[in-house]
Amino acid sequence: MNTQKHILVIRLSAMGDVAMTVPVLRAFTQQYPGVKITVLTRAFFTPFFRDLDNVTVFPIDLKGRHKGVFGLFKLSKELKKLHIDGVADLHNVLRTKILKVFFFGIKYMQINKGRAEKKALISGKAFKQLKTSHERYADVFKALGLPVDLSNPTFSETVKLQKNTLAKTGDKTKKWIGIAPFAAFKSKMYPLDAMQVVIEALSKTYTVFLFGGKQDIQELQALQINKNVVNLAGQLSLNEELDVISNLDVMLSMDSGNAHIAAMLGKKAVTIWGVTHPFAGFSPFNQPENYALLADKKQFPLIPTSIYGNKFPEGYEEASKSIAPQKIIDTINAII
Repeated sequence: MNTQKHILVIRLSAMGDVAMTVPVLRAFTQQYPGVKITVLTRAFFTPFFRDLDNVTVFPIDLKGRHKGVFGLFKLSKELKKLHIDGVADLHNVLRTKILKVFFFGIKYMQINKGRAEKKALISGKAFKQLKTSHERYADVFKALGLPVDLSNPTFSETVKLQKNTLAKTGDKTKKWIGIAPFAAFKSKMYPLDAMQVVIEALSKTYTVFLFGGKQDIQELQALQINKNVVNLAGQLSLNEELDVISNLDVMLSMDSGNAHIAAMLGKKAVTIWGVTHPFAGFSPFNQPENYALLADKKQFPLIPTSIYGNKFPEGYEEASKSIAPQKIIDTINAII
């Protein structure tokens, strides 16, 4: 019999990786209602976990009191006061390896990131589907003696938008499409001139919302081509942004965090892939295979050139341009 009643779950970054923990934790809390979860992550990501039962967030302060080895020791003492009796390390980086030492005597399991398999994938030696991040996360709980079944997922209900959010979105009088055209690397992005063609076509029928950070406001303004296109970059808090995404009919995103946020909320997420590939295991949760639109592998045979999109040979910068705008438009129309 498993006696663990309080599990510490660690995933510090990046946004998409943290969002991918949510469907797994939702399944966990439903299957183990008597087990408390504390998530160690950055304070900014706290809203991701807002509607999960029995889950609280412990924000890590990497620039302040938890900085460096001594800071991590202080952090471990703070966490031990919560009476943790099992740790699911879903990050497995140097910081969490140090924390593991400080949690000596407590059951501490770490994610297997499958580095060798991923290396074989990008080298072309083994072009095949690898375990998804969600499956790898679930494996950590299984190693703790708490297996999680992800086969029948449930999601939070659509959020009723507050007045201040509605002032930016307007009332929903037609289908809502979210578009997040940016990614960490240009090689993962669909060229903005081609994206403009997509937006122009979709905005004739639907309301289109553009998502991005404050740094993207100006570039997104160029895509705000008519009154049916609303630029939300820098306009909303993360909580408000989640509320809007909860009301979308489809999210169109790169291989990036917005796709995982939409998926964690049970939304349909169409993804555009440049030099990365779903085989690496980073597809959004619970999405049909045909929602992933891939660059032409005949034209770009070395794809995936890297796991994160940070490395690619010359001429691969705009690999995603091999996906015709009409293909994207048709896919979204078919889903709706």
